[in-house]
Amino acid sequence: MDQQMTQQQKELMEEAAMVIAQENTELACSFVQKLCCERAIQELDRRLLPDIEHRRTLRFEGKRYYDPQVLNYQLNKMPEELRLRTAGPAAEQLVVYEEFGRNVPGFKSERDRKSTLNNELFDIYNKIYDEVERHLTSLNVPPGNPVATAIQNLRDLVSNARTKLDVPSATTLLQKTVENLLRFYPTMSVGGTEELRTHLRDSHLYVLRGLQDSRARGAAWTNKNITKILIDMRDETRWSPEVIAILMRHRFLSIPLYDKYLAQGLESGNNFAVVAFVARLLKLMLAEEQPIYVEIDLYNTLEVLSQYASLGGRYVDGVVEILEQIRPTLVSELIIPENRMYLPMMQSGICQAKEYDDPPGLPEKSDALFREWLNQFYAYMGRDPSYSKIYNSFMLSMNQYGFLKSDEHISRFFRLCTESCVESASRLASNSSPEYRRNSSVYSYIDAFVKLIALLVKNSGENSSATSAAMKTNLLNKVLGIIVGVLLQDHKLRQENFHPMVYHRMLIMLYVELSSPDPVLEPIVANINNAFTNALHIVRPNIAPGFSFAWLEMISHRVFFGKMLMPPSARLREEEAFAVPGRVVQSWPLYAQLLINLFKFLDPFMRNMDITKAFDKLFKGILRVMLVLLHDCPEFLCEFHYPLCDAIPINCIQLRNLVLSAFPRTMRLPDPFTPNLKLEGVAEINAKPVIKANYVQNIPPSFKQELDAYMDTRTPVTFLSELRGHLQQNPDTGSRYNVRLINAVVLHVGTQAIDAILNRGQVISNSTIKHSSHMDIFQNLAVDLDTEGRYLFLNAIVNQLRYPNAHTNYFSCTLLYLFAEANTETIQEQITRVLLERLIVNRPHPWGLLVTFIELIKNNQFQHTRHSFVHCSPEIEKLFESVNRSCSRTM
Repeated sequence: MDQQMTQQQKELMEEAAMVIAQENTELACSFVQKLCCERAIQELDRRLLPDIEHRRTLRFEGKRYYDPQVLNYQLNKMPEELRLRTAGPAAEQLVVYEEFGRNVPGFKSERDRKSTLNNELFDIYNKIYDEVERHLTSLNVPPGNPVATAIQNLRDLVSNARTKLDVPSATTLLQKTVENLLRFYPTMSVGGTEELRTHLRDSHLYVLRGLQDSRARGAAWTNKNITKILIDMRDETRWSPEVIAILMRHRFLSIPLYDKYLAQGLESGNNFAVVAFVARLLKLMLAEEQPIYVEIDLYNTLEVLSQYASLGGRYVDGVVEILEQIRPTLVSELIIPENRMYLPMMQSGICQAKEYDDPPGLPEKSDALFREWLNQFYAYMGRDPSYSKIYNSFMLSMNQYGFLKSDEHISRFFRLCTESCVESASRLASNSSPEYRRNSSVYSYIDAFVKLIALLVKNSGENSSATSAAMKTNLLNKVLGIIVGVLLQDHKLRQENFHPMVYHRMLIMLYVELSSPDPVLEPIVANINNAFTNALHIVRPNIAPGFSFAWLEMISHRVFFGKMLMPPSARLREEEAFAVPGRVVQSWPLYAQLLINLFKFLDPFMRNMDITKAFDKLFKGILRVMLVLLHDCPEFLCEFHYPLCDAIPINCIQLRNLVLSAFPRTMRLPDPFTPNLKLEGVAEINAKPVIKANYVQNIPPSFKQELDAYMDTRTPVTFLSELRGHLQQNPDTGSRYNVRLINAVVLHVGTQAIDAILNRGQVISNSTIKHSSHMDIFQNLAVDLDTEGRYLFLNAIVNQLRYPNAHTNYFSCTLLYLFAEANTETIQEQITRVLLERLIVNRPHPWGLLVTFIELIKNNQFQHTRHSFVHCSPEIEKLFESVNRSCSRTM
């Protein structure tokens, strides 16, 4: 090879080698120096160890160390400037050691590093100055304009900070920037041009963004000081929702600190300026952010604001409306209010998942520590089921790395590990073949991290102490908050490129790990269910659509499904198990809330009939989950039918039928096709069903007071004429009516009517429901409402036609009575339509629905077949003939 090369090629190679050697001589020397220093330190430590131990012993005994021979040598041989004394080195001598520390061989000196940092800071201020100057020259305003003066003053402050390069000048610049925004930006909305507002805002935000640069003062310093400036201000300009919304949107505030400040301002109860400010701020944030991000950022403020709204006061109507947008009513809150006890810890974890200003070197330490755990975990897999040995060893490593110093450090560790898992697994999944993706190696990072979390939760606190359960629950909520926070950020950034597999695996494996039988975790089983339900509620499909399929798969997973819905003891017979109070009763409202989240996600698609291929698959998956629920846990659907039907879109008929077809498995349903079947003869027909929902809270207090008064005394006489207007307040999207209010009013009036009949010692029948204030309300609604409102009203009635119970009996009689007493055929046609559209879909069909429709078409009193709408077209006529034939057969 060497002989084949020409002389010119050899010269070129030698020249290139010479250039490379010359350019890297300093680097190579520094590396050699560094290596020599590291080895010298090890050797010095070894040789000095006996003397160090001897000195420690003497110090412990309260004696001063000295060596007579060394002391004699120092006194006789060494000059005064270098002589050592028993009292230690003098200040002049310590300077030598400090100089050695500043100039370590192989490393850049402290002076050089400071010079480099100053140069970078100077460059940043230069860019800020040029940008502010550009905005100033772009203004086309006369001299003395306040905006031009403000920007000019800002430019001068930037120039001053560029000259001094110190912290006080940066603080002054920061304070003036915030004050200018608060003083000028809101006032320019009246009389100022949009161009001036834009120049003012952008120039000042550029200054803040420059100070956030890690080479300048950093995001943590900037955000903390901006928040402190706002808190310390005493004039009214601090209550500018427009400016605060801008600062929050661009992440220029320490949001947890500002959240606490607002919450404290609201707690007094008399500071109406703060209430008005918070209400306007929330409106502005809701216009650009999803409600979940608003709730995460201002959690403490919303908690105090909710208490304020419940007590009443100024601005309370607007506050209630805003709170309903941010925090829609949760079924689980109504049944188990303590579910939100640990939410602040989860919210804290979500907030910390958005903090990226880590101390230098922390990500590298976290990565090294996690890889150490990864190696130990797979090395001991199968050898030590409890992993106690490697867990104890890992805790020592975490302590050495400093991650156990505080909650903040361990939270950063969890966040960095979560991000590492996501990046590693996503990279493996995206770059590998399908066969490799199916291999467990893709999940290696996730499973090891999940095991670490589970061990930390199990071993936190003393197992026998009363505070142990709280410590375990707090840690679990914090970790879940971090995972959920990383998921939300990842979903927001990647959008259609979001990969849900990593988070799904992480959440479901963690739930499986913590749900396995373990006496240590037994006291917090309910808390584990609460924590995971809250986490899934935060990342519900409305908030993270890219996570929808994984979300549905998680809530239908056999372990999650079983723990949330199945009996607490497999040894109990089925009919006894569901009567036992305990975990099942506690977790049912949680699972109901998750289903409500799912149904609300369907609404915009079904309202606009935007049926894409992905949505079609999701909807089929939901139907399968509901079929499993109907088969395995019908009691759950029986108790929560009202909130579930309240959330199901109005045109999801088969989905609603699945919910309403459930009946207790201890009950045997009478055959609805039995000739001359009478509801009065069914044994359970007068029993009141259990409804796990506080539906009355959906009725505004003032309206409920009028409604109850009319049912009791039939006064005022104007109530019925005003009833339609009440139902049209705060209408739902895509409707002129408040559907939730209609459902609540129908059920409330019906239950009051049932109580009135039973209190009189009567039974529910066609004769006892007539001529009452309750029926007056129903008849007025049937006549006074337009086509849309009447359809919603009739659907609310049909939603109560279920298995044999008092509600089914009353509302069946009510519907037939409205048909018989209708003053127009339009009402009768709509009643027939509502019943028929629920029967022509695939089975199952609710028992009460079948009984009511069979009575309608077979009872000659109603003369159903003689109405014109039955014969309006050949297709409709054939449909009714087919339904009649089906109803004439036995099951």
